[in-house]
Amino acid sequence: MSAMEDRATLVLGGSGFVGRHLVARLVSAGRRVIVPTRQRERAKHLILLPTVDVVEVDVHDEAVLAGLARRASVVVNLVGILNERRRGEFDRVHVDLARKLVAACGAADVSRLLHMSALNADPNGPSRYLRTKGEAEAIVASSGLAWTIFRPSVIFGREDSFLNLFAKLERMMPVLPLGSSGARFQPVFVGDVARAFEAVTDDDTAWQRRYDLCGPKVYTLRELVAYVGELTGYKRPILPLGRSLSKLQARVLEWLPGPLMSRDNLASMERDNVCEGGSSWNFGFPPTALEAVAPGYLATNAIKSRYDEFRAQSGR
Repeated sequence: MSAMEDRATLVLGGSGFVGRHLVARLVSAGRRVIVPTRQRERAKHLILLPTVDVVEVDVHDEAVLAGLARRASVVVNLVGILNERRRGEFDRVHVDLARKLVAACGAADVSRLLHMSALNADPNGPSRYLRTKGEAEAIVASSGLAWTIFRPSVIFGREDSFLNLFAKLERMMPVLPLGSSGARFQPVFVGDVARAFEAVTDDDTAWQRRYDLCGPKVYTLRELVAYVGELTGYKRPILPLGRSLSKLQARVLEWLPGPLMSRDNLASMERDNVCEGGSSWNFGFPPTALEAVAPGYLATNAIKSRYDEFRAQSGR
């Protein structure tokens, strides 16, 4: 076995929502995986996997990143944020990290770089999120590496921060004021995203290609919120907000922990989050329908089952 063949798959963001699914798939395929994290506790769900090495480091440190890249033949970048707590975080997390990672991969002779971007990523996009995602794409695409870029629509799954957010809001509020209620999405299942990443890891035909990742169906935001309400048993009246009130709502919600919504999120929704020409899928398996998965973690009986499990674990 050559030194390159013996090197591992480095997954930045491996302890996150998409990362945990991808790492599990890579381990099942017999790959050695390195998962860097600022806090080892955040990746405790990965530590017991047999071929995973969880390392507590700061991936924004160029020397650290260079050392990690030297241990890998394939690098996956899943790091991203939807909101910035302070001005400049989008640039640091999306753009600066992409630039440092490309340099580290080039110096370490990494054979493959798989990069998570976003649908509508564009250096001239309507939001800072989309602009910085677009700038990161440009850095990767001009790197000269054997790169593949993925651009998913909103991602759903048991631990998602999208459908679960609306489930929480509908449990709390008697009426749901909703900004940009007509915004269109084509949600894609987290398991399918992970499977798509794994599918191209050794596929030379995927070099220098971008893949838009969407599910089989398009929904308005209002339709998604109504569907969540039906599943949870908390179907609330939805009050669509006009442009001005949507901006006011987002401004207020920015001050809450999370935040639940920001003006930058609202700006991103100015562009429909759907794949051109519908759902283009080239991975040898059909995309999973939202209706096949969401009831398993949002329906009333599913929520009750999880609550009972938590009670049993706590001895109550």
